[in-house]
Amino acid sequence: MEYLLGLLLDPAAWAALAALTAMEVVLGIDNLIFISVLSNKLPPEQRAKARRIGIAGALLMRLALLGTVALIVRLTEPVVTLFEQAFSWRDIILIVGGLFLVWKATKEIHHKVDPDPEPDLLVPAAAAASLALMVAQILLLDVVFSIDSIITAVGMTKHIPIMMVAVIIAVGAMLLAADPLANFINDNPTVVMLALGFLLLIGTTLIADGFGAHLPKGYIYAAMAFSVLVEALNMMARRARRKRGAAQ
Repeated sequence: MEYLLGLLLDPAAWAALAALTAMEVVLGIDNLIFISVLSNKLPPEQRAKARRIGIAGALLMRLALLGTVALIVRLTEPVVTLFEQAFSWRDIILIVGGLFLVWKATKEIHHKVDPDPEPDLLVPAAAAASLALMVAQILLLDVVFSIDSIITAVGMTKHIPIMMVAVIIAVGAMLLAADPLANFINDNPTVVMLALGFLLLIGTTLIADGFGAHLPKGYIYAAMAFSVLVEALNMMARRARRKRGAAQ
């Protein structure tokens, strides 16, 4: 009790909470884009349920991992060396998760641009199986993003309660933003392709990180923000053209 009271009265703890919460929100963008893109492939009545299950899974995953911080930190220790390159369990998890993201995004892009695509596995006739498959994929990526998030959090503060509060706030923000973001992506076909491009970028970044090439996250998110700005301008231009056409 005294420990928690000390944290409440410590300005440094509040500063750490603010910084860690902001970081968790930013890192959660990757997870949220993936959840939004995948859930939109389900029948409309299943989408919100899939998003809530996926985000709840992210919360439970992060809180559970916070209970094993000592083990998580040890995941950064080298376990295998290939071609003079040492890999830890964290590196391996990031590489596998990145490859999965690249494969999934490439598959979805191919399905969008192929004039005669193969039948999609996610069809309304198999809604229950589709929901289970989608949730399984979301939870798989939850593991990757959660481990990366927790390791980053450990480097910012040693106080577990601060980490837990930051995670809960960040996941709460994800929950609030999930439906509006997913609906916006679904209603704008060009945004779907942009989101898939983001997943390719995120997957490539995870793979590079796993191989020891640490790309500054600020550059990645700045590039994503610039792409969103360009797409917003394109949407405004298309809307203006439609209005002019209607007026004529």
